[in-house]
Amino acid sequence: MHLIRRKLLLLALLVLAALSPAHAGVANAPGANLEVSLITYGPGETYWERFGHDAIELRDTVSGEAVNFNYGVFDFSEKNFLLNFARGRMHYLMDAAPSDADERYYVEAGRSITRQRLALTAEQAAALRDFLLWNLRPENAGYAYDYYVDNCTTRVRDALDKALGGMLATQLKTHAGGMTYRQQTVRLMSAQPWLMLLLDLGLGPYADQPLDAWQESFLPDVLQAQLREVRLDDGHGGRRPLVLDEQLVSPNRLQAPPSTAPDLRLPLALAGLLLAALIVLARRRWPTGYALLGTLYLLAAGVTGLLLLALWTLTTHHSAWANANLLLFNPLAFALLPTLWRARRGLAASRFIDGVIALQLLACMAAVLLHLLPGTVQQNQPWLLFALPCWLALVWSLRRRQ
Repeated sequence: MHLIRRKLLLLALLVLAALSPAHAGVANAPGANLEVSLITYGPGETYWERFGHDAIELRDTVSGEAVNFNYGVFDFSEKNFLLNFARGRMHYLMDAAPSDADERYYVEAGRSITRQRLALTAEQAAALRDFLLWNLRPENAGYAYDYYVDNCTTRVRDALDKALGGMLATQLKTHAGGMTYRQQTVRLMSAQPWLMLLLDLGLGPYADQPLDAWQESFLPDVLQAQLREVRLDDGHGGRRPLVLDEQLVSPNRLQAPPSTAPDLRLPLALAGLLLAALIVLARRRWPTGYALLGTLYLLAAGVTGLLLLALWTLTTHHSAWANANLLLFNPLAFALLPTLWRARRGLAASRFIDGVIALQLLACMAAVLLHLLPGTVQQNQPWLLFALPCWLALVWSLRRRQ
């Protein structure tokens, strides 16, 4: 969804060239001469491009000048960029460039480009242009990025909605969305399985709330689809479509994401059962292998728990707060490591460790019960199916007497 930030000097020169008031063009054309389009770019191959991207194109039909405005600029070289990213304090900027120059990158990258010409009135087009130029000023261009509620697509959507007098929000909020934040995230990241699994593991119940079409249009391809359904008052008691026409400017040459989210339950259930079976078999036949397998699981569970706890308490990533997976993967796992190696030699767990084991079993039971509660709950069935067999196998092995 995002572009790597261009060199600021080059960007300034491009914008000045595109928006110079010395000639008739986008910056000073009357509204009747402005053609407004939504430009939607397909997903790319890099992880930050997996959600796609979009821009608002303003075209002066007299001079032919066209400028793309987008909200997807960030800078890897920004001071404390990685620390701010980890904390959820991401700084993004608005950008503008001549349409041809802006779209050339996507053509070369093999990403699709679709142009939807929109039926804005002259007054609406002029108001949109004035807002975008105001927003482009250095003092207005920055914003605090949020993956789901304030990103480069929601900013485009909101700018169009403002120009249309709130008609987008009014209509889209009355329709249910097709997927949740979690489902859309897993769907679009499925080409990178390990990153997809990490994101799914880290998302809390916020990501599973039902969405309306307005909320789900945080994605470029969803906003593109939703605009096709929007109808405007034609001033004569009738309704006219917002999208006048749609043109595929450049076809997609990359692997397209699936239309639905992959079901992670069976793969993770099988992985959990396999690991549990290996723990049980190794406990009987290969004590050192048993200790190594158990150590690997307990270290992963403990580190995961620390990360989930940090995301909840130390960051503004609200989509990761109150994550029920903390009941399955938490720092209690570290306390069991010494006992695991003692069990390799057939030694029993201490009373303290018995208490830790009981507490972990209660946590697993609480995770199952939370999932069964009515209403919107965290959809973490895949991780329940993975973790429960592993914990049961470890508990059996740690409590087993020789």
